[in-house]
Amino acid sequence: NQLQKDLEEVKELLTKTTRKRLHDVLTTEKHKLELEIKNQPPPKLKADAGEEEKSLLGGYTVKINNYGWDQSDKFIKIYISLNGVQKLPPENVQVNFTERSFDLLVKNLNGKNYTMTFNNLLKPISMEGSSRKIKTDTVLVMCRKKRDEKWDCLTQVEKESKEKEKAAYDTSDPSEGLMSLLKKMYAEGDDEMKRTINKAWVESREKQSKGDLPMDL
Repeated sequence: NQLQKDLEEVKELLTKTTRKRLHDVLTTEKHKLELEIKNQPPPKLKADAGEEEKSLLGGYTVKINNYGWDQSDKFIKIYISLNGVQKLPPENVQVNFTERSFDLLVKNLNGKNYTMTFNNLLKPISMEGSSRKIKTDTVLVMCRKKRDEKWDCLTQVEKESKEKEKAAYDTSDPSEGLMSLLKKMYAEGDDEMKRTINKAWVESREKQSKGDLPMDL
């Protein structure tokens, strides 16, 4: 390397110089070069396959939570927004399908990896007929329906959640349905919401009590 060449040249000059001052300067330079060569980092070895894969994966992994979806007679379409995704090599955008799930991996987009997993899809899909498309700032995942029928939601979990909510409010007694709604609002509300509900509850009970009193009082 360059340092080694400089050292050889300094050594050659040392053998030729007869002036003490110049000899001292060259000797100092020789020691300096020898020290630099000694402290040089070892030559970088070629990264093995694992390191290359790690480099390809880039930095840390981000879980994708935001998406949009719609459907046609034959496909469920999931839209994921990722700025600049169209600039990646196609092999950096991978989707693996099973009959009731899919997972998306986008590798090394602006130094990050992005993942999204959908398990327990509402209905079976065709693995062979499903695919992904890369558009400007968007990945489109297309799940081919096994049956040409409408989906009310994407996953079994969403369906069960909707059914539970419906059951909570679906009652023959209107006041019971209102009570369930108030309890839910109270449980999920902030302090201000809880104070408001408590106040309304107390006032309602007071009115009921007054209504029960005899008229001549």
